[in-house]
Amino acid sequence: MSPFQIIFNPTSAAELAKMPKELQLFILGEFRGLPHDLHSQGEKFGKLERAGKSLHRFRLGDYRVYFERHDLGVVVYRIMSRNTLRDFLYRSNLPIREDEALQENPKFWGQIEAARTPVKVPPRD
Repeated sequence: MSPFQIIFNPTSAAELAKMPKELQLFILGEFRGLPHDLHSQGEKFGKLERAGKSLHRFRLGDYRVYFERHDLGVVVYRIMSRNTLRDFLYRSNLPIREDEALQENPKFWGQIEAARTPVKVPPRD
């Protein structure tokens, strides 16, 4: 089995760096087992699709990690507080679930696209 890498882009790395160390360790620790868990369906994971692109949501306590599959593992684009998302849904007055609301919102996808940078992965030895 090849190694599984979790690649943080500059935006998600900056979001993680702003968090208290205990929260950083919690989030990083929750990524253990992700390759096996990713195939399971449940409340922990969600999938958002738009214009032929897929993005996954990983629920970690009060945070949502948005990532995309990559040949070597996953690329994390954003780490957002659940409270930020709840506030957005409340202000938008949308009577639908979190993933559905985000999937249809161009502002959310704009944030994801702004966080996308070409991922440079070192070659395997």
